[in-house]
Amino acid sequence: MNDKVMTPPQDLSATTDSIDLVVTGMTCAACSARVEKVLSRLPGVVAVSVNLATERARVGVDPAMVAADALVAAVAKAGYGASVADPKASPAEDDRQSAVRTRRDLVLVLVSAVLTLPLVGQMAGEALGLHLMLPALAQLVLATPVQFVIGARFYVGAWKALKNGTGNMDLLVALGTSAAYGLSAWLVLTGSHQPALYFEASTVVVTLVLLGKWLESRAKRSAASAIRALVRLRPDVALVERDVDLVTLAIDLVMPGDVVVVRPGERVPVDGEIVFGDSQMDESLLTGESLPVEKTRGDAATGGAINGDGLVKIRATAVGAQSTVARIIRLIEGAQASKAPVQRLVDRIAAVFVPVVILLSGTTFAGWWWLGGDQAAAFVAAVSVLVIACPCALGLATPTAIMVGTGVAARHGILIKDAEALERAHRVNAMVFDKTGTLTEGKPTVSDIVAANGDTVRLLALAASAQQGSEHPLARAVLDAARRQGLALYALSQFRALPGRGLQATVEGRAIVVGSQKMLRQAGVDLVDLDERAAGLERAGKTVMWVAEGDAAVGLIAVSDPVKTSARDAVARLKALGVRAIMLTGDNRRTARMVAESVMVDDVQAEMLPADKVQAVERLKGDGAVVAMVGDGINDAPALAAADIGIAMGTGTDVAMESAGITLMRGDPALLPAALSISRATYAKIRQNLFWAFIYNVVAIPLAAFGLLSPALAGAAMAFSSVSVVTSSLMLRRWRPDL
Repeated sequence: MNDKVMTPPQDLSATTDSIDLVVTGMTCAACSARVEKVLSRLPGVVAVSVNLATERARVGVDPAMVAADALVAAVAKAGYGASVADPKASPAEDDRQSAVRTRRDLVLVLVSAVLTLPLVGQMAGEALGLHLMLPALAQLVLATPVQFVIGARFYVGAWKALKNGTGNMDLLVALGTSAAYGLSAWLVLTGSHQPALYFEASTVVVTLVLLGKWLESRAKRSAASAIRALVRLRPDVALVERDVDLVTLAIDLVMPGDVVVVRPGERVPVDGEIVFGDSQMDESLLTGESLPVEKTRGDAATGGAINGDGLVKIRATAVGAQSTVARIIRLIEGAQASKAPVQRLVDRIAAVFVPVVILLSGTTFAGWWWLGGDQAAAFVAAVSVLVIACPCALGLATPTAIMVGTGVAARHGILIKDAEALERAHRVNAMVFDKTGTLTEGKPTVSDIVAANGDTVRLLALAASAQQGSEHPLARAVLDAARRQGLALYALSQFRALPGRGLQATVEGRAIVVGSQKMLRQAGVDLVDLDERAAGLERAGKTVMWVAEGDAAVGLIAVSDPVKTSARDAVARLKALGVRAIMLTGDNRRTARMVAESVMVDDVQAEMLPADKVQAVERLKGDGAVVAMVGDGINDAPALAAADIGIAMGTGTDVAMESAGITLMRGDPALLPAALSISRATYAKIRQNLFWAFIYNVVAIPLAAFGLLSPALAGAAMAFSSVSVVTSSLMLRRWRPDL
């Protein structure tokens, strides 16, 4: 992710579209900076992020002001290739094309090496006291194809940069190698080639830079392995029931509502609901869960999972771009296309890097000539300065680390929305939890029914009827209890959810309220001496729902929701990372305190409305904390958005996941410290890469200027710097969550 102007943190409006471009011809940070600058100047462009590592540009535009063709034309005018990325294009096909380019580059490297070795060999022989010098004309013949055929890409890139009044790595390499080759050729053609020629310097630089680019492209393909692994999860065909027949269809032809047959050992081709059969499914590549998950009729099945030993039929609910795998791929691609705020420092440096290096090279030549009068030494030092300077390492330091970090996180069930979320997460020192579905299982069951008049059957039927319009976990628990007892529900005519409090409904003309004791008191409902019974249930850690008909309570229903087995250990691990744990819940104080004590959170606040949670998050931020909010429900979305970083449980609602910067694909609290751990590891790798990239240039350029490095050695060092940054990023692939 390179360079300049990601016009401020994007809050794109509903009228803004995002267009992805494939950009070719970029070789370093200066190139991506140039592309961003060109695109950002177009009227109607709201935000731009160009990624050197993935060769993609993501452009936020006002579609009424600028079209995709104008973006492509602007990039082409700047001297780079561009095309609109096809959303239906197979990443596997992109990978094959990348592999072809990598093989072609390897052939060029090998040919260049064969032509360069005799030139290097003669110099090595001289160092050993052997006179193996080739005739001058033979040296010219060997060096010319390396310089102008194999090295043509550097001239093309340099010319494009010059036409646009900018500089890039190609310009530095072209200037340095052309100087060495040109002086040597002139000496040969004029017959005054003694005492030295510099053909080996120009050819070695070209060969080593091309070798570095080949190694770099291989490493970048390896960094993108997470997406390729996800692409392989999608079967090409599905076995679909059509009337009484089974028909094999291309996956693009399967429609929501189709029933798909999945045999033992096959991959599930669609997201859907199991309508027949029992099995176990391996979802490890999607959720990071290593153990197969039991599945039966009514359970959700996720496309990409591997079916176990049972035959199942699945009614498709999401296919194609709407499937879970497709959404995960888009999320990872979005994260890898985004730019970390720390990259802006690199952007500013890249904008002036090449002109400064050319100025330093000229100053080096003039200084050596003026102070020592040694034209040969001045020439060698100036060429070395041009060749050793490397904007590539600076440009690759951040995006490659983010590519690998987000990819390895995804393999373990942690989806990071963008680079900004990744950067913020590493600074988190306070984590705020919702209770239900986050610290508890989120699958509550009815444990007690207390009716004021003793008629528990009518009370349950009344409460279940009122909650037919709700998706809240507590409502589902009541509906499941009514279903198990075979109760017939009353007709529901009106329904209104009151987030954080309860609901109001009209059931067969009767006004029904289901909610907390606080809500009923505020509504002036008579609690008919059920307070003590409710308090006892709450002390036992149960959630109590009060049911009122008209202005009097008719009873209460207690629901138990066990704490997740990994919650306590997760909180302990967070504390070990220096993160304070706080629980905010809409549940009553007694139940909240019970859960808080069992998982050992530092602070608990109960009976909170969604707005109260937002205020609590804002207070923490105001006190200087960097706050992560963890939730899974609609009522958590405002607090998720208010926090520095929102973390959604993948088992929760789409609204919560849209509001969050990080999504945990399985509802396991153990992934919370793991999410902070991979964020810290990735950010540490970014800082490490940038440090070495900066230090490399700070140390290497003066060494070259003082004549301590030959052009050949400078070329090797320049090639190594880029490769080392990408290789360093690949070390992140060894990261494993400490579960």
